[in-house]
This record gives sequence, C-alpha cells and structure tokens, in this order.
Amino acid sequence: MGMMDSATLPAAEIDTAEDTRGAPERPWQTVVWDDPVNLMSYVTHVFRRYFGFSSSVAERLMLAVHNEGHAVVAEGPREQMELHARALHEYGLWATVRREPHD
Repeated sequence: MGMMDSATLPAAEIDTAEDTRGAPERPWQTVVWDDPVNLMSYVTHVFRRYFGFSSSVAERLMLAVHNEGHAVVAEGPREQMELHARALHEYGLWATVRREPHD
C-alpha cells in the first residue's frame, strides 16, 4: 500500500483545532480506540508486532482500549504519529492523532 500524506487523512483523524501560540510544545499522540470488530487477542498481537511491545505492555494497552475506550500507544512528532495511525489502520484498528491534552 502506498504512503499517503497528511492531506489525505480525514479531517477527524487529526486534532488541529486548538491554538497553541505561546504555549509550551506538547507532543502528539497516537490513540487507539475501542471498536466492536477486533478481538482483544488481535489488538494485543498488533501492538506486539508493530510497536515491538512486550506481552505485558501490549496486554495493558489492549485492556485500556477495551475497558476505557481508548489508549495512547505512542507520543512524539506529529509526522511519526501520523505514520503510526496509518499503519494501525492497515491492521484494521481505529487510530487517531491528537495533541497531548492539557493537565
């Protein structure tokens, strides 16, 4: 599958609504959301295979997705988080990119 640029992602996939002028730079996050399709074992498998997480980390994140509705699986530069989201989409997971929320 070819690489897409951020202009081809649906607008809802990237949170750019807030004005960050004058605010300290907050990292971007890749968030995986719960869905009614994927089995918990599959989500754990994807986290292990794609990110290289240990079994315990992958299972903890999968349980957060299942029980809390979502989990932050990566933080960093926007471009890298967009790459992660696209890769997770290829695995069939629902992933979005957002700025780290304020405390």
